[in-house]
Amino acid sequence: MSAADTTTPAKVPPPRQAPPPPPAELPRANRPSGGTAVPWLLLAPCLLILALVMGYPLARLVTLSFQKFGQSQLWGFQPAESVGFDNFAKVLGDGEFWTVVVRTIVFAAGAVVFTMVIGMAIALLLQRVSGWLKVLINIVLVASWGMPVIVATTVFKWLFDSDYGVFNALLSKLPGVEMIGHNWFASGPEGLAVIMLLVVWGAVPFVVITLSAGLTQVPKELEEAARLDGAGSWGVFRYVTLPVLKPIIVMLTTLSVIWDMGVFPQVFVMRGGHPEPEFQVLNTYSYDRAFVVNDYAQGSAIALITVLLLLGVVAVYMRQMLKIGEVE
Repeated sequence: MSAADTTTPAKVPPPRQAPPPPPAELPRANRPSGGTAVPWLLLAPCLLILALVMGYPLARLVTLSFQKFGQSQLWGFQPAESVGFDNFAKVLGDGEFWTVVVRTIVFAAGAVVFTMVIGMAIALLLQRVSGWLKVLINIVLVASWGMPVIVATTVFKWLFDSDYGVFNALLSKLPGVEMIGHNWFASGPEGLAVIMLLVVWGAVPFVVITLSAGLTQVPKELEEAARLDGAGSWGVFRYVTLPVLKPIIVMLTTLSVIWDMGVFPQVFVMRGGHPEPEFQVLNTYSYDRAFVVNDYAQGSAIALITVLLLLGVVAVYMRQMLKIGEVE
């Protein structure tokens, strides 16, 4: 028997089949209609509610900011008079207003930085703890997040009370520290630091939960490859984790800026409904001008300026998200 007889004949691959022709495009007249109208019909109830809840108050706010409107106009003794940009000129020419603006920006910046740093640290730690401990921490976070602002503010007032505060008592146990009777609200910076701590405490749970969800999307293969290349924990976090979490971080930072720039109940309740000048932020300052001084037009002008500042923050957020979309 020759070698040719024992050799298995090579298999010839079957010929490739031509791909099926694409389906013929339907004539324009036979295409299903209403494709672009369906999303708008589904969004119509939400848009209607937003127009009713936010549209009228915003339009009324804009109208009041260009009028002379005080108690006489409120009770109908005098008609509202159009004054053009006089209210804005008075507000922008007032040195106290710019002091409040700077104080609000510093307060919001500090709260946002602490919120993001603490939230990121807790989210990273949650990736390293056991299952039951992670569930327990998440329950605590959700419970603190769901606590009403008034309740949380009351708790913080008790914690930092000058006579019966737990925080003063704990600090007094340190060697050489005597804090019994110390009033944290005797000065503006210390009092605002306490209020900032309250704001951060209420905002951290949302940041932790969101970042924890984002960390589950970080590819483990990239982290392992970075470690094999010699990167340490900080290198893995900087070059792998942060780029993946960048859209979430941008979103959380923007939301935190908007929320912290618009803080009101924490300051208002913590100061018993009458914030002192050194505790005024933009929202409480607008409220004070409108309902304490009874100059509703000037209060509306301050509120409108605040809205424009926040729109600037939203514009920066949209620009960053568009840049991220272009890179991806």
